[in-house]
Amino acid sequence: MANSLISVQIIPKTEKFEDVIPYVDAAIAVIDAAGVKYEVHPLETTMEGELSMLLQIIEKMNDKMIELGAINVITQVKILYQPTGITMDTLTEKYQ
Repeated sequence: MANSLISVQIIPKTEKFEDVIPYVDAAIAVIDAAGVKYEVHPLETTMEGELSMLLQIIEKMNDKMIELGAINVITQVKILYQPTGITMDTLTEKYQ
């Protein structure tokens, strides 16, 4: 069972202030390629998995932004770490 939930928001800064939606799409593609469970929300994406793996994914997301031409990246992260196990469904089941 996963031991962490991480919500992440990527805010790339481009040289000419281009539309960043393609950058965000690329960041989500990095998550998708990693094979972890995730949900995209309007202001952030939440991933479920092992803490160390999720942090590596965030590093790859940042690297991808620079590779695509961003000057820098602000990454806002919220982490729930629960060694006994945690899932997104555990926290949201009463709302579904």
